[in-house]
This record gives sequence, C-alpha cells and structure tokens, in this order.
Amino acid sequence: MAMPPLLRAMRPHQWTKNVLVAAVPLAAGQLLAPTILLQTVAAFIVFCLAASATYLINDMVDAEADRAHPTKYTRPIAAGELAPRAALIAAAVLIVVGELIALLVAPELAVVLAAYVVVTLSYSLWLKHEPVIEMAFLALGFLLRAIAGAAATGIAVSSWFLIVAGFGSLFMAAGKRSSELNVALAASEGAPKTTRRVLTGYTPGYLRFVWATAASVTITAYCLWAFEVAVVQSTLPWAKLSIIPFVLAIMRYAVDIDRDTAEAPDRVVLSDRTLLGMGVLWVVTFGLGALGV
Repeated sequence: MAMPPLLRAMRPHQWTKNVLVAAVPLAAGQLLAPTILLQTVAAFIVFCLAASATYLINDMVDAEADRAHPTKYTRPIAAGELAPRAALIAAAVLIVVGELIALLVAPELAVVLAAYVVVTLSYSLWLKHEPVIEMAFLALGFLLRAIAGAAATGIAVSSWFLIVAGFGSLFMAAGKRSSELNVALAASEGAPKTTRRVLTGYTPGYLRFVWATAASVTITAYCLWAFEVAVVQSTLPWAKLSIIPFVLAIMRYAVDIDRDTAEAPDRVVLSDRTLLGMGVLWVVTFGLGALGV
C-alpha cells in the first residue's frame, strides 16, 4: 500500500540518520539503563519530527528545481500531490510538537533541537548554494544529532567524541557531494549539468581532498577516544579492538564514495551489507568496552 503524500514528503526512510542520538549513551555504556534508553528514544523521536519538518520546507523551496530533476520530480510537493500550504502547516505542527516533547525530556534537548531547526532551515533557505559553508552546515546537522543524546540524558560529552562526530559528518558530506559531482560530470561529459548549483563551485580533486582529510582526522580522533574509553576495566581490550572495524568501515565507505554511489548516505549504509556488518561489529566491540565487559 502506497504511503500518503504527506508521509512520503516527511521522508521516513531518512529517519535512520537520527540513530546518532544514541552515540553518547552508547559510548558511556549507559544506553540500556531504562531511564537513559527512554530519554534516548524520545530524542530520536523529536529529531525525526524536526527533520521531517525541515524536509517539507526544503521541498517547498526546491519545488521548481525538483520538477526538472531526473528523480526528485516524484516528490509529493514537486509532483503536485501535496499543497505547499498544507506542507507548511504540517511543518509548523511537527516543530512545535517536537519542541514540546523535548522540553518534557530536558530543556537542554529543546535548545539543541531548536539549534538543529535553525541550522537546517538556514541551509535550506540561504546557504545551500555556498561552497564549503554548505558542507559545514550539513556536517553540523549530524553533529547536533549526536550532541542531542548528551542533552537528553545529561551525560558528559568527550572532546574526542565531538571531533570524531564532527569530522565523520564532514567525511560523509564531502563524499555525498563528490558522488553527486562525478555523476553530473559523467552525464554531461565535462560540465556538471545538475539542479544543485553548488556543485559548480567544486572540483573532483578538491572534494577528494576534503573527504580524505576528514577521514584521516576522524580515524586519528577515534583512536584517541577509544583509548580514553579503554580506561574502563574489561576482560579484553574491547575499546581498542573497536578501532579495527571502525577504520575498516571508513575505508569501505570510501569505496562507495570512489564508486560515486554515496549520494544518499543513509541508503549506502543500509544497502552495503559489508559496511553494515562492519558497523554492527563496531557497535558490539565498542559497546563491550564501554560497559567494561
């Protein structure tokens, strides 16, 4: 059965990105504590609501461009299945409900959620066509998701964690743009023919430099973070061992970028079984280290 236009416009398939709110509780080894788990689930829900609201507003702004896009023309607003006014009302309701739930969980979560909405809307309305700045804002959106887990639960955030989350997000953002640009160049034989104007401000070499640099910083910071977590006594050095699947996952995702198939990070993670397996192995090893098993 086909989803209603409004639900499709909310992009539920992209809610997987919001699993990042569990990163801090997982790293602290407290994710399975009943109260912490409930707060984390609430953070996930409010970010799903807020993200869907920003998708609706973004699709309203991009409706004309989406109609000229080879795949985005099917989006409900661009296809005329969902009226812009209805989308705007739905977006406002989603933001208000999300903020109210966030306030009930923790005032700090409401602040982080509001910051996420401001950052995402600033990107959608003004900054998406500014090279470099737009990648930074894409990465910031992911980073705020991770910080939300700390805000919801009151768990302190490691400086190394922030670096890993920030540069890991930049790695994925630059990889996304790299794939988009290379696909556009291949389709137009040299000149990027695309509805995403910001791609004209990049070159393949520059984007490769950005995602390679971001990957290097992410791996270095993760190693330092893993040794920090390894201070917890455990039967085996699980946190240190988690470096292996983490680095392999970064390298595997780089293969997807190099193949120009990383335009949609959420779909890459779910469709690449090898990458998914490495991710599961990382969660297990790092989780065991954080729990001190």
